[in-house]
Parts: sequence; C-alpha cells; structure tokens
Amino acid sequence: MVLLNDIGDDRQEATRVRGNATIRHTNAALVGISAVVAPVVVTSRELQRLLAPVLRRLRLPATLLERVAGVLERRNWAPEYRFDDGAVEAGRRALAEAGVAPHEVGLLINTSVTRKFLEPSVAVGIHHKLGLPSSAMNFDIANACLGFVNGMTVAAQMIDAGQIRYALVVAAEDTADLSANTISRLTTRPTERDRFLEEFASLTLGSGAAAALIGPADEHPEGHRMIGGISRAGTEHHQLCIGDVDGMFTDAAGLLRNGMDLVTAAWAESADEWDWHDMDRYVTHQVSSVHTEAIIEAIGIDPKRVPTTFPRWGNVGPASLPMTLAAEAPSLSAGDRVLCMGVGSGINTSMLELVW
Repeated sequence: MVLLNDIGDDRQEATRVRGNATIRHTNAALVGISAVVAPVVVTSRELQRLLAPVLRRLRLPATLLERVAGVLERRNWAPEYRFDDGAVEAGRRALAEAGVAPHEVGLLINTSVTRKFLEPSVAVGIHHKLGLPSSAMNFDIANACLGFVNGMTVAAQMIDAGQIRYALVVAAEDTADLSANTISRLTTRPTERDRFLEEFASLTLGSGAAAALIGPADEHPEGHRMIGGISRAGTEHHQLCIGDVDGMFTDAAGLLRNGMDLVTAAWAESADEWDWHDMDRYVTHQVSSVHTEAIIEAIGIDPKRVPTTFPRWGNVGPASLPMTLAAEAPSLSAGDRVLCMGVGSGINTSMLELVW
C-alpha cells in the first residue's frame, strides 16, 4: 500500500535531485532583435576622479572600476530623453526589421528594472507610444537582470499555444540617478571599506534599451528558432543584492560564489536533455570581467565564443543580454547555435537556446 505522504515525499525528493525547469518550444522564432545605445558616454576615469579622495583614504586602486570590473565606460540618456522612449525606439526597430505592423502584435512584455512609479505598469506607456491595438495584452515582468529571458520564454509559450501571433519583449534602463546618488553618498558621508565595496556594483551600471519580436516559426522561415532551455532558482540567496533608486547594495563575493554554484548545478543537471558544450555563441548577461571569466571557467566553454559589451556599455540590467545579442546578430550565420545565459539577483538563472 502506497501512502499519499510517501508520494509527496517522493515528489519532493525528485525536485531536490533535478532542481530544473525544462521548457521546449515548438513554433516560436525570434524574428526581430534591436538595441538602442544611450548617447552620453560616462567613462570610468571620470567616476574615479570624483571618487579619488575616498579611494585614497580606503587604500583602494585609483583605477578600481577598470582593473576589477573591466568597465571602461557606460552610457546615459540625454536629459530630455525618457528611458521608456528607448524601449519604444527599440520596439519600432524590431518591428521594422521583421516587417510586422504594430496592429499585428498580440502581446507586449516590459522587463525593465527601471520604473518611475509603482503604478501603472511601465508597459502601458510603451504600448501607447508604439500604437499597439487594444487587443494586445501588456504587462511588466520583473526579475532583476533575468527578466528579458523570462519575457521571451513567456511570449514563446503563448505563441506555441496559439493564443497570439506576435509578441514584443522590451527592456530599457536609466541608471543616471542611481549612479549620482551612490557617488554623492560615498563622497559626502563617512564610508568604510566594506561599505564602499558593497556599493561598488552600482558604479558599473549603464543605460540602454533592447527589444525582441517573437513570432510563429512556420510563418517566418528566415527567423531564428527558439528551441527551449532551463531555469533554476536559488532563492535562499535573495538578500545578497538589494537595490532601489538610491543605490544597489551587494555582497559581491557571495553573489558571485552562489551564482556560479547555481549555474554549474543547472548546467550539470541539464546534460541529459541538452548538449550545450559546443555552441557557436554564448551570449551572457553582462556584469564584469570577473563574472564573465568565472562563468567561462565554471562550465568550461571557449572564451572566444563569449562576446562582451560591458567594457563600453557597463551592466545594463535585463537589457544587457539582448543588446549584446543584437550586436552579435550581423556576425551570425544560418544554423549557428546560440545560448542565452543569465543570472539575476534573487538568485535565478536561465539558459535559452536559439538556432540562427
């Protein structure tokens, strides 16, 4: 006789062993991808000059941002430009690339971390400015730097289910205020070394926008098939990185260590279902040289197949990965396999395979 409690225990044990959510898509393709690079360049040298007295007092390298993070510069929007205007511009470009009219879109997902108000959603303003029809659903998906990959997955699932034909996934970030608030706090208040390093990640952030248009693969043979992927959660580490408009406070060492543990566990557990050891490109969420090198070493992939944009754009949150994918698109050939990989504060990780 099998007791219900025994069944529940077995299911819990299976969940602990696998720890993966596997998703496979049947008829979804990426048909448009675009990035909008914010125009105002802010170099790390500029920020380091502002922070020079603090760096000297704390006996930290004068070129800390360049040496440790590998971030040479990041971007900001022009003063009169709203961050969601970047999402609108990216969305228009993705639609034009695919030759799809706004009235054909059935879903808009905004995945930005940046938001000026608690409500309404950021998506509603973007929906309006793009001239999407009232029949197009619209909402925000927020999951730190992993939001864009999550948005693409949800959109592809709805296309597979036959509920919509086209979905537009966007992200736009504006980190100027957060950076200014961080520098002001670090230079005007007594700051100890540990506190400075806790806020260091805020200084690597940049602004930008991206959009991906997803549609039915059977109607777009020129599109890039979304094959599927995996996700894994390590939410016991949800307090390692906490951010708001005033600043981002991070246990960098703990976030890196536990993030890599999560990535390698997900990678190893997916080996029976996915073979990702010889992809043509690994497009990762852009954080820093330390983070990128750690991922390359942890899962044993070819560094020549891992493009980086953080040296000139910084960490643009959930827009980082699609902006990098858009930058790589011209160099990809039909049949190339691309793995999109991200780790977001929380901690969550996702991997999504595309065939170009």
